[in-house]
Amino acid sequence: MTFDEFKRLDPKKVGTWPALPKIGVLVLVLLLIMGAGYWFDWKDQLEQIDAEAANEAQLKKTFVEKKTQALDLPAYRKQLEDIEKQFGALLKQLPGKSEIDALLTDINQAGLGRGLQFELFKPAAEETVRDFYAELPISIRITGAYHDMGAFASDVGKLSRIVTLNDIALSVAKDNTLVMDATAKTFRYLDEDEVAAKKKAAMKDKKGGKS
Repeated sequence: MTFDEFKRLDPKKVGTWPALPKIGVLVLVLLLIMGAGYWFDWKDQLEQIDAEAANEAQLKKTFVEKKTQALDLPAYRKQLEDIEKQFGALLKQLPGKSEIDALLTDINQAGLGRGLQFELFKPAAEETVRDFYAELPISIRITGAYHDMGAFASDVGKLSRIVTLNDIALSVAKDNTLVMDATAKTFRYLDEDEVAAKKKAAMKDKKGGKS
């Protein structure tokens, strides 16, 4: 069918058209109906289906993660128990408030026991308070032989309570004796009243910051 023949078709008498134009018009109408159906109805439904499919995938992923966590829960609990035991053991190495004086005496005796002379043994005026413990720095200056100082450092490390030697500086005095300047740090745990007071002060500061 030529283009001129197609132009001569009467749109008011579609029933008299040849078969080919009729089929063409039916296909066009069908495409228009499908396009309108997609735009006004199917599009939203397809988008909703895609969203539900993505949500289903996320739920499956969450389920697998939760299942894995549930299976690993006994191992996590065992880890937590081990950590609590280790923490308890370390906490026992921190002296209480009443034991600090005895610990200072132990540090002093460790030096004297090795034949060292203390020229300075000065605990700081104030402790540095941390989360659950307090840190007390002690400025020390001792004189003596090199090997004796090494033995003193070893003895300090073997004390039943935690003591560390920091900022160590060695020099030689006029009489050729060795001089060691250092900061010995000892730690103690905070008692319940101190922890409660610290939390109260932190909450007070937080409220003050908000205002």
